Amino acid sequence: MGSGQVTDWQGKNVTVAGLGVSGVPAAKVLHGLGARVTVVNDGDDERARAQAEKLQALGIAVRLGDGDSLPDGTELIVTAPGWKPDKALFRAAEKADVPVWGDVELAWRLRDHGGRTPAPWLAVTGTNGKTTTVQMLASILKAAGLRTAAVGNIGVSLLDAVLGEETYDVLAVELSSYQLHWAPSLRAHSAAVLNLAPDHLDWHGSMEAYAADKGRIYEGNRIACVYNAADKATEDLVREADVEEGCWAIGFTLGTPAPSQLGVVDGILVDRAFVPNRQKNAQELAEVADIRPPAPHNIANALAAAALARAYGVPAAAVREGLRAFTPDAHRIAHVADLDGVAYVDDSKATNTHAAQASLASYESIVWIAGGLAKGATFDELVAGAAGRLRGVVLIGADRGLIRDALARHAPEVPVVDLDRTDTGAMLQAVQEAKRLARAGDTVLLAPACASMDMFVNYNQRGDAFAAAVRELAAR
Repeated sequence: MGSGQVTDWQGKNVTVAGLGVSGVPAAKVLHGLGARVTVVNDGDDERARAQAEKLQALGIAVRLGDGDSLPDGTELIVTAPGWKPDKALFRAAEKADVPVWGDVELAWRLRDHGGRTPAPWLAVTGTNGKTTTVQMLASILKAAGLRTAAVGNIGVSLLDAVLGEETYDVLAVELSSYQLHWAPSLRAHSAAVLNLAPDHLDWHGSMEAYAADKGRIYEGNRIACVYNAADKATEDLVREADVEEGCWAIGFTLGTPAPSQLGVVDGILVDRAFVPNRQKNAQELAEVADIRPPAPHNIANALAAAALARAYGVPAAAVREGLRAFTPDAHRIAHVADLDGVAYVDDSKATNTHAAQASLASYESIVWIAGGLAKGATFDELVAGAAGRLRGVVLIGADRGLIRDALARHAPEVPVVDLDRTDTGAMLQAVQEAKRLARAGDTVLLAPACASMDMFVNYNQRGDAFAAAVRELAAR
C-alpha cells in the first residue's frame, strides 16, 4: 500500500489521525469505499465528542484522548496535516512498516477513482502569498473558460474536489509545508514555490527540513517549476528536484525578465518564457494597474499565478481579464478608511515576519501596529529593514517585548507605545494611539508579524477588531 494505487479498499484497516477539517471527510470517504476505519484523536472535549458521535452512527470506530496508540491491524494511517512527524503514533507506524499519508496524498491517489479522468493540478506553496496566488490563478483559469476551483489548504477539501459530482478541467491547489510532508507521491502538472522564510520550525525541526518539504511540490513536475528569481532558495529547490524530462524552470521577477522568466517592464507584466523565440520576444500579459492592491509582493503573486496559467496554455488576454476580476480576501492589505489624510490598512494576515516585511515595504511613512505570538521568530532583520519608514509603532500582544527590543536596537529614534494588555479591547486603544502618532500622508498599518491567538480567535477576528476600531474613530 506504500507506493502503488489502491484499487480495492474493501476491508482495509485504516486509521485516521485527527477529527478536524481533513480527518472527518477522510474517515467518511474511506468508510464509503469499504475500509474498516478507526479514528484516533488527542482531544476528548465537547466538540470532539459531537464529531465522534456522528462518525460512530455511520459505523466508524473513534478513540478519543488516544492519539498516540497505533490500533492493532492498522495497514495505513491517513493523518491530519498538523500532526507532527515525531508523534508517538508515527514512530509506532514506522516500526510496524505502516505507511502514513495526508489527506492530500489520499486525494491524489483517489483522483481517478471510478474511472473518472483526473484534472491536472497546478500547485502553489511558499511561506507567504499562497492563498492570494491560488485565487488569482483560479480567476485567470476561469477567464480562459476552464472549469476550475481553488482548493487544498485554502479551505475547499481536495477530497471533495476529486470525488464530488462536479468535474474540473484543472485545479488550482494551495499546499502547506505540512500537507507536502505527508504527500510523497504527488506529481503536479506545474508548481510554484513563492518564497521561503523561517516559519513553523517548531513543527519541521529545522529550516532545512521546512525547505525540503516545500521543495516536494516540484517532484515529478511535467511542464514547469516556477520559482522566485529574488529568492535563491526557491531556485535551489528547483535544481534539486527530480522532474520529468523537458520540464522548464521558470522564474518570476519584479524587474525586467530574462529569457525563461516573467517580469515587469514600465508597469507592464510581460512573459519571456511561454513565447516563441524567448531570446528576442516578450508577450504583454497585463498592467500593474490591473492588480489589486498593486503592492510589490502582490505583483509577485500575480506573476507566479500568470506563470502557472501560461504553463497550462492559457492565452495572455485571460491573464489580464482574470487579474482584473480578482478581489483579494479580507485582511490582506485591505484599505479600511482615510481619516484626516491618514490611510488605515488592515493586513492582519501578516502573521510572520516575512509577510510583515512585504507589507511594510508597500508604504513610505507608517505608524505600525504589531505584536502577538512570535512562534519562535526574531525581529531584528524586519525592524532594521523598515526603520526608515516608521513614523511610530504601537505594540500589542504577548510577545511584543521581542519587537520592542529590536526597535531599541535598530530604530531607537522611533516613538513606541507599548500597550501592556492582551484583552481584545486593546485594539481600540492601539488604533487611538496610532492616530495620535500619525500625520497627514501616513499609513496606519496593522501588520502584526505574529500570530493572533494570544488575544483573538484568529487573524480574521483581529482584523475585524482593527476595522471596527477605525470605524469607531471615524464616527466620533
